[in-house]
Amino acid sequence: QVQLVESGGGLVQPGGSLRLSCAASGSIFGPNTMGWYRQALGKQRELVATITSSSSTNYAESVKGRFTISRDNAKNTVYLQMNSLKPEDTAVYYCNLKILGLYNYWGQGTQVTVSS
Repeated sequence: QVQLVESGGGLVQPGGSLRLSCAASGSIFGPNTMGWYRQALGKQRELVATITSSSSTNYAESVKGRFTISRDNAKNTVYLQMNSLKPEDTAVYYCNLKILGLYNYWGQGTQVTVSS
């Protein structure tokens, strides 16, 4: 059983920064990809950024240059540094872990609100 626990969401003004963290625990084995997705009210969940266990990264076009994903393999933790936040970044952010491309796990989500 794998559990993902997110932290770091909150309310921030436009132009501000937040850092999200997601710690994974349980049976984590083999090559894996950790990532962040988000879902705004009334919209579908979308990819924000992913990082493989060999640190290859992928970003949505809308966050490139503003967000940075990183991970600590020893702690099974993934981070998302979000800078220059915009109101359109407001969403529930979900941590995701894919193991061997077969097993897919989600965190409970953390709210990020960008508003003045």
